Amino acid sequence: MEIKTSKFGNLPDGSEVSLITLKNDKGIEVSVTTWGAIVTAIRVPGRDGQMDNIVCGFDKLEDYISEAYLGNYPYFGAVCGRVANRIARGKFTLEGVEYQMAVNNGPNHLHGGLVGFDRRNWTFEILQSDEKVGVLLSLLSPDGEENYPGTLEVSCLYSLNNDNELAIDYHATTDKTTIVNLTNHSYFNLTGGRENIMNHELLIPATTMTELDDMIPTGKIVPVNDTPFNFQQFKKIGKDIGHLETGYDLNYVLDNTSGRLMFAGSLREESTGRQVEVYTTQPGIQLYTGYWIPELEIDGVKKFGSYSGVALETQHYPDSINHPHFPSVILNPGEQYREETVLRFMIYD
Repeated sequence: MEIKTSKFGNLPDGSEVSLITLKNDKGIEVSVTTWGAIVTAIRVPGRDGQMDNIVCGFDKLEDYISEAYLGNYPYFGAVCGRVANRIARGKFTLEGVEYQMAVNNGPNHLHGGLVGFDRRNWTFEILQSDEKVGVLLSLLSPDGEENYPGTLEVSCLYSLNNDNELAIDYHATTDKTTIVNLTNHSYFNLTGGRENIMNHELLIPATTMTELDDMIPTGKIVPVNDTPFNFQQFKKIGKDIGHLETGYDLNYVLDNTSGRLMFAGSLREESTGRQVEVYTTQPGIQLYTGYWIPELEIDGVKKFGSYSGVALETQHYPDSINHPHFPSVILNPGEQYREETVLRFMIYD
């Protein structure tokens, strides 16, 4: 197994951004940049042996910080926090104090606000053993950043083994009661971007979802049976998407109250034979089919656009802090936030 570091670019303030590439003995490569803890590429073979990048991303830092990209920002590959997903009207009350957060997604707060963890330059440390190669990314989020209470120490470990598994391990501690919900926002396209995701087949074992009203949970948990949201057996993403004006963007309930690593879903694509299985300790998984992904011109070539990738975001439920019966996102001093997601890459017959 190998691990390489290189310069990815410089931010406007002159600080350097690094790129770390993990490679296992079977040739699978995962590239991660310190900017936003972003997974820029996951290169895996298809049935014919051809290697392709199966996530949406860029080869240069400049494209991640360009106005064209940020103007309709899809969070390609980033770690989203301090709280991923939406908080209704950007408001919550914690220990009797009401907090007003930035409203950056319609009337709601999304993915940590105006400058979330996706727009911070993380520090990094290389980790290597006989079993895996990895990079440990770390970040200090000061008390009051984006109006969140408490100084939060955060780390995200990406590690790759020879079983073709990419593990994403999150850890956080705080000096003051706060809220935390971290996820990775990679968009998969198993054709390497040659086609959109409509012919990808998806399986999510969840039997229920959080009911939404204008993208915010009502608090009700509702069944997916006999709805377009049912993916309990493999189904093409495009099969029922016509019933939904802007495609899928919802949270499935995984019934994972134990915190153990459990199967959360699988994505496959017939023409390449590629398949990704998702395992997580998190209680929910957000399915987003990328309707709002912008079409961009990269080095003179038009790329991406609606449905060019599908995100499978393992996380706690949206707006959990305002629904006490949802799994808690509250972190107290002396406690440790720990969550893990594992992506397993394979070829299917």
